Amino acid sequence: MTDLYDVAAIGNAIVDVIAPADDAFLAAEGLTKGSMQLIDQARATALYAKMAKGVETSGGSAANTVAGIASLGGAAAFLGKVASDKLGAAFVEDMWKIGAKYRTQPLSAGPSTARCLIAVTPDGERTMCTYLGASTQFTDFDVDREFIEGAKIVYLEGYLFDPPEARQAFAKAAGLARASGRQIALTLSDSFVVDRHREALLGFIESQVDILFANEAEITALFQTGFDEAVEAVRGHARIAAVTRSEQGSVIVSGDETHRIPAAPVEKVVDTTGAGDQYAAGFLFGLSAGRPLDVCGRLGSLAAAEVISHYGPRPLVSLKDLAAAQGL
Repeated sequence: MTDLYDVAAIGNAIVDVIAPADDAFLAAEGLTKGSMQLIDQARATALYAKMAKGVETSGGSAANTVAGIASLGGAAAFLGKVASDKLGAAFVEDMWKIGAKYRTQPLSAGPSTARCLIAVTPDGERTMCTYLGASTQFTDFDVDREFIEGAKIVYLEGYLFDPPEARQAFAKAAGLARASGRQIALTLSDSFVVDRHREALLGFIESQVDILFANEAEITALFQTGFDEAVEAVRGHARIAAVTRSEQGSVIVSGDETHRIPAAPVEKVVDTTGAGDQYAAGFLFGLSAGRPLDVCGRLGSLAAAEVISHYGPRPLVSLKDLAAAQGL
């Protein structure tokens, strides 16, 4: 089949609410700094009312990655569930505005559109409270055959590994991708996902995944060992693995190859929200274009550096122009 997209991504469709906060606010609300916790709609409404004025933007991990790919000049599609409400309509409009293809049918009855409330402290650390709402209603019925079969790489968000219906959707997408000769990428998303589904994830990675994304906490949780040992262990499970380590850059392994990529310099870290998502965007864009693994890693680092220099999980300037300026 003709390549219609560089990447088609499946993930939670979430509206991000990002606002500044201090440690006293976190303590008063019983929030652990740097953590991510799931909350219900009532808690989401109450916490939103107490947060400082911030930035509201369409988000969700895989959707942010799609935004980065589009900013790099790539062709991308997104699959994820919103509700037929105001936030859902805003999410759809944002995805089309950035140039991504999106046509998942909205949920007509049931939970409202998902949202993630992100408190950012002066050191750039983010503390997230997520109401998953309609995003968990994504099923195998929502898997768009044309998007999957027409993408060079199908990118799966680990957060969606939790609901059984969404896991069935993963299996369907992986089957369609494999039958069409497409590559399958997975991000582990969060160590709590790994802790809940470690054995199932290992099986899925070994049988279906070509490209694995993880950070240091996630990869060590997956293999229940130290970082260096985990990096060696992942060689036998995925064809390519890209592991990020914040200011220490990233490590890319593939077969006998090892590439250590330094973090791209940034004048000031303002908000680390979306850093891993944008790293994946740069890496996947490079890989879809047939670039060497070390160049893919440098593109990832460049995209991550841009997004942590401002509030919000998506690029504010053209990543394509930034990459060109760096000779990438």
